Amino acid sequence: MDDNDHRAIGNRLDLFHQQEEGPGVVFWHPRGFTLYRVIEDYIRRRMRQAGYREVRTPQLLARSLWEASGHWEKFRANMFVVEDGERAFALKPMSCPGHVQIFNKGVRSFRDLPLRLCEFGACHRNEPSGALHGLLRGRAFVQDDAHVFCTQVQVEAEVVRFCALLRSIYADFGFPDFVAGLSTRPDVRAGSDELWDRAETMLASAARAAGLDPRAQPGEGTFYGPKLEFALRDRQGRDWQCGTIQLDFVLPERLDAGFFDGDGRRERPALLHHAVLGSMERFIGMLLEHHKGDLPLWLAPEQVIVASIGAAQADYAERVVAELAGAGLRAVADARPERLARKIVDARRNGIPVLAAVGAREAASETVSLRWRDGKQASMPIGEAMAALLADATR
Repeated sequence: MDDNDHRAIGNRLDLFHQQEEGPGVVFWHPRGFTLYRVIEDYIRRRMRQAGYREVRTPQLLARSLWEASGHWEKFRANMFVVEDGERAFALKPMSCPGHVQIFNKGVRSFRDLPLRLCEFGACHRNEPSGALHGLLRGRAFVQDDAHVFCTQVQVEAEVVRFCALLRSIYADFGFPDFVAGLSTRPDVRAGSDELWDRAETMLASAARAAGLDPRAQPGEGTFYGPKLEFALRDRQGRDWQCGTIQLDFVLPERLDAGFFDGDGRRERPALLHHAVLGSMERFIGMLLEHHKGDLPLWLAPEQVIVASIGAAQADYAERVVAELAGAGLRAVADARPERLARKIVDARRNGIPVLAAVGAREAASETVSLRWRDGKQASMPIGEAMAALLADATR
């Protein structure tokens, strides 16, 4: 296995592992789950700021719902089915039918639209064993799933909003550019040609309004509608398909979603399915390979390691850690009886972006000597160090 493979990086940094008893699933270690939570909290905050309300839908739902939605017909072979007497249930492969159930609970007016729901949806799909590949393709994964229920007039504005959000988020993760593709009707699909004509025309127009010039991807749309797909290019020149937004007129019809317009007539909403990252696991695998394990300060599970130069400075190192942690930084101490050079090597191997060395001089002056991964060094009071690190760690 290549040293820059995300599985090798995950092992080196003690982030996660997989084993035979759980094919296609992940055991997250403390450092790995810290990274996972940092990303999740960041996405949660951005979605909240963008007007989305977070929900949680069941993992296990009856076959009857999956039949009504069309997933039983289309995806049955990839669904994990649980028998309960005469009833069959399935672990959800996606969250959209559950979000429609939330929309349907109560009477909806045009004044409620657009309604934006989001969920970190834990999904299960029975992928072939030969296709499993670390974090990049598994049988259990979490999607940063979101659905917008809106009128047809509102579709363009919602697509434009989403594309702006996606562009900003990708830039924060170190991907200033992406390639967009417009995937159109597949051979096997639900809905009439007239409906697909309308959906494809509307989504293409919305893409142009968002400033995109998507490449054509004929036949690669989903069962319910056309979609825009967003591919990121990593430092090795590889493209990774991440975000998507799909325009769907079929599922609202199948699951009888409706709202009342200004004249009291019941209408069907348009449904936009979208995700910025796609699968959390796959995105983390991509990030690890893109950065070769050297994650930027704001993402690193441990941002600062405070290394004592001598045994006498161990207490001061712990005090510095407490002050950095109190300011919101993820800091740990290295008070081992090792030479500073050894501690620097270990910090770099463990992917820690900043080392703060503290010796007798620093303890006496209540300063720290900061060493960044890129070789930059600076000595400063603890308060200034906290301010400098927080400025670089805030997203």
